[in-house]
Amino acid sequence: MKRTAVALATAALLLPLSGCGGSAEAGSGSTVTITVGYQSKTINTVTAGTLLRSLGYFERDLDALHDGHTYKVDWQDYATGAPITAQMTAGKIDIGSMGDFPLLINAARGKQLGKPTRLVSVTGYNLRGGLNTVVTAPDSTLTSLTDLKGKKVSTSIGSAADGTLVRALQEAGIDPDKGIEKLNQQPAVGASALAAGSVDALSQFVAWPGLLTYQGKAKALYDGAQLNLPTFHGVTARQDFAQQRPAVLEAFLKAQSEATDYLNAHPVAAAEKVAKATELPAEVVYLYNGAHGIATFDPAVKPQLVAALKEDVSVLKAAKLTGDVDVDSFVDDQYVKKALGADYATQLAARPAAAASEVWPKGATGAAGSTGSTGSTGSTDSTDSEKTLAFKSPAELLSYVAKHRNGIRAAYVPDATTGTLWFADKAVWVADGEELLPFVAPATAQAYIAGHGGARVITYADALEQAS
Repeated sequence: MKRTAVALATAALLLPLSGCGGSAEAGSGSTVTITVGYQSKTINTVTAGTLLRSLGYFERDLDALHDGHTYKVDWQDYATGAPITAQMTAGKIDIGSMGDFPLLINAARGKQLGKPTRLVSVTGYNLRGGLNTVVTAPDSTLTSLTDLKGKKVSTSIGSAADGTLVRALQEAGIDPDKGIEKLNQQPAVGASALAAGSVDALSQFVAWPGLLTYQGKAKALYDGAQLNLPTFHGVTARQDFAQQRPAVLEAFLKAQSEATDYLNAHPVAAAEKVAKATELPAEVVYLYNGAHGIATFDPAVKPQLVAALKEDVSVLKAAKLTGDVDVDSFVDDQYVKKALGADYATQLAARPAAAASEVWPKGATGAAGSTGSTGSTGSTDSTDSEKTLAFKSPAELLSYVAKHRNGIRAAYVPDATTGTLWFADKAVWVADGEELLPFVAPATAQAYIAGHGGARVITYADALEQAS
């Protein structure tokens, strides 16, 4: 089974795709085409893909180069990072974005084929690993990772979600190769398999766990943040492209930084732009990319992310998806440093926003030019058209929701131990005296209860009642 999974993953990486545009060398005369590979539905890459494309910042910054060329941007959308790597090593994509494990495969394949690539910036990250989640069917009796022993689990071999699954199983004392039956499937296929009952669990990256949970098609079994290991998405570029057209790459990274500023300043509007482009529910996009979302966005290549990337190599080597990867050679932040100038040091020192409970009321929609900020208990941003409410505690959020049951578009709460944001009505709630605590997964709730006498799991309805 393992050999088959590896063969399939390798084949996916090396198989050329039809219908792809040319590289930066394409075009006649003074017209140059820049080809960007992105993953529209992998929404922690939006500042280098979906959102950036919708804002038009890259095209604008290319026009501002005034170097005698006319630039065209060919945006190519993929479901995963593997085909982006295949097209990059074929010289057909110049810049791509993908998750941390695919980035390492990108580095390995580039070196193997004599077409080296470089990690040039970061998009969305979570310092604890909360971007990946294992989910089960809504009526599943599985309550912890140990229950997966001997079960069928769908994931995408070589993805960050697979890396989370492998590490989590190892921590649970289950051999990730022999202890479960692992199916190598694309996220959409795995989601269908879970719905059909042909797999017992699904381990995937954003936005699939949140989407399926929001739709009532899944519930969380394991929060990737329990590993307490950073996970991230980043931007990779062909080395020859970066060397031949450094000003173009710097324009892309400057535009990415501007898209990041837009997302951070207007999180509701950004979520709705991404939702429109991807047909994902805006409420799901906001779970990950919102003001207090699971992901943090800034383009700086932080040392702790590079350190995590080095730790990831062993997982891919054990799966025989790569050999050794020289991470230090792969990471090249010179272009983003030049693009951001003095701001780079600020970005490098930036830290995730503090966890907070947040309500998105009905009728509150994004508007370009609004601040999109949130404040303390019951506070709103500065416009009526883009309004969210942040609360100091989950109990205060529940109290508000109880009084406005028909006026809530979405309510979000951070896991009491990992900080991972989750939908309030999908969380596992624990009552500890008068305190009300949310958890993403049953196991984290039970771990809390084990250390707090008298604490007990209650329903969401009971939590609302207690808070009202």
